[in-house]
Amino acid sequence: MTAYWNSYLFVVIFIVIAIGLPVVALALGGWLRPANPYQEKLEPYESGAEPVGSAHVRYNARYYLFALLFVVFDVEILFLYPWAVAFHELGLFGLIEALIFMAMLVIGLVYAWRKKVLEWK
Repeated sequence: MTAYWNSYLFVVIFIVIAIGLPVVALALGGWLRPANPYQEKLEPYESGAEPVGSAHVRYNARYYLFALLFVVFDVEILFLYPWAVAFHELGLFGLIEALIFMAMLVIGLVYAWRKKVLEWK
């Protein structure tokens, strides 16, 4: 048990700092900042223009699918960078694995294309 006191001490210090810093920051922030709200400060600001209409706008679900596909393919392409760095060390096995991975990406792209997810209408 005595061998772990050093570790427990670090955990306790970390917890105290993790709880104490936000509490102190919020307390000092409320005390130091000026508080004189008036009508111009309470209005929403949109690049110097008066806001018109509601802030809640409905978007077509296709835009979300398009963005999600972009993120998925972007992250999957990032997986190819370590493969490219270690290409000579991996040999034929690494090449076959990368080709299988890229084939799965192409299958996903063809599926999305057939479902007309990539059309921007």
